[in-house]
Amino acid sequence: MRLSLLKPRGIALGVAALFVLVACGNSTTGTSTNLAATQKLSFPILGDFGSLDPGVFDAETDSEIAQNIYSGVVKFDDGLNVVCDLCSELPTVSSDGLTYTFKLRPEAKFSNGDPVTSKDVLFSWNRAAALGNSYASNFAPVDGFSVVQKNKLAGAQLQAALDSGAVKLTGLSAPDTHTVVAKLTHPAGYFLQSLALVATGWIVDQKVVATDPDNWWTKPETAIGSGPYKMTARTPKQSIDFASVDNWWGSPKPVIKTVHLDILDSPTTAIAAYEQGKYDVYGFGGYSNAPVEDVLRIQKTASEKDQLHLQPKVRSYWVSYNLTCDAARPAKGPFCGPESTNGAAHDLRLAFALAIDKKVVAEVSCKNILCKPLTGGLIVTGLAGAGADNSDPLAKFDVAQAKTLLKSADPNGTLTKGMSYAYDPSNPLNKTTAENLADQWNTNLGVKVDLQPVDHSAFIKARLKGGYVISRDGWQADYNHPQDWYDNLYGKNAGGADGTTTGYVSTAYDTTLASADAKKLADALPEYAKLSKMLEDDAAYIPLYYGVGAFLFKPYVKNA
Repeated sequence: MRLSLLKPRGIALGVAALFVLVACGNSTTGTSTNLAATQKLSFPILGDFGSLDPGVFDAETDSEIAQNIYSGVVKFDDGLNVVCDLCSELPTVSSDGLTYTFKLRPEAKFSNGDPVTSKDVLFSWNRAAALGNSYASNFAPVDGFSVVQKNKLAGAQLQAALDSGAVKLTGLSAPDTHTVVAKLTHPAGYFLQSLALVATGWIVDQKVVATDPDNWWTKPETAIGSGPYKMTARTPKQSIDFASVDNWWGSPKPVIKTVHLDILDSPTTAIAAYEQGKYDVYGFGGYSNAPVEDVLRIQKTASEKDQLHLQPKVRSYWVSYNLTCDAARPAKGPFCGPESTNGAAHDLRLAFALAIDKKVVAEVSCKNILCKPLTGGLIVTGLAGAGADNSDPLAKFDVAQAKTLLKSADPNGTLTKGMSYAYDPSNPLNKTTAENLADQWNTNLGVKVDLQPVDHSAFIKARLKGGYVISRDGWQADYNHPQDWYDNLYGKNAGGADGTTTGYVSTAYDTTLASADAKKLADALPEYAKLSKMLEDDAAYIPLYYGVGAFLFKPYVKNA
């Protein structure tokens, strides 16, 4: 399963094909729109792409841009329901839940005119599994994955092995040009949702990838997909341009004809350029983070406040404990032991959680604008499996109970002496949050917690190895299914040292999780709710807040 890295990633927002630019001074009425003569959209992104190769990338900005270039067999609609993309109808599923049969649209074509066939689907899915990026494990239920994941080939060697069939998921087959069959080793109720995830299920042109297996996506002439747009120019670290694909096979047809992106390094610079009229939108392309000061200023500016849109993201933030008592982990600390019956460790965790006023954290960290207190469990409100507001007992603020628990668990203060809270300071929000947490623990519990800022890369590596007693954590949804949260964050399947980043290993948790994952979503929700309650009962985390994105759209940009 994927590692809990809190990368800028997850369910992507919007498609540029839906935007239209309205002529200045005109508006949309009913179904008629007075369009601007030039349909060119310009916006900034805050950093260059890691990759636009669906088998490689896992960053949010890469996926938000690339979703306009590629198509998957299935996708999410605006309500986060799985619907057809390249398929002509949703797949038929065998009664035992092990065989999925997909029918492809015969009219689907790549931007170079090549037809999209079942051969391309098999190549793309086999390649994604073999490349082994963060999302490769979405193919774990498919027969043969355990063999493919051991693949050590890359570049031209991998291409040759894929072409010859030496590396393949044995559960995938193509009975004809427009039929794909996927056979699973075990029922997986989340399989379609994971295929709809941006990147994992996207289809590439086998012939084009063969021309340059590692770098085909970097050049306009070979950056070929079946989406509504194609790349026309790219200057690394500076800019990238796209144009709509003539006679694109899909629907709705793109109205925006060209798209220009500048690659900047500062949200403040980008917002200033937007306000000066250089850009049509801000926040699209994975960078909806904005300085709180700019948001507050724009809210008070009459000519701009209506251009600001605050949109809840699918990202949660919390504090994690090191719950593994294994002496081999470098920082086991006083919180280790996930079981709620584990006396002092459990009471310490609960004390640290109840001593934090989450409303104050959200107010101090983001003025309650770019985040909202996390009160309904880890899964973001609005997604499948999310709890009701104020349902998470760990979100409560109760200083009296926190002090009582602390006195019982650590009467002499020896267990909590010299404790440090680790965080990645690359996001200013993390630093402000860390300072407020330390202040509240000191004020409300009388426990001094030192702050330990750690460079992003080093922070991730150390946390995955259990290197911190208590640290900042978070997750952004990859697809709309609770499995994405409970499999990847806790239990034996979660990534990291000894099977989990936090050390939360429980037989009851793992058994319930396996049962839930095998069922259809509607039938599995009660069991996923049990997993949420286990984490709450065991005081496995301290809830902080849900993320909110800030977007700016000029009045003439419609359907953004």
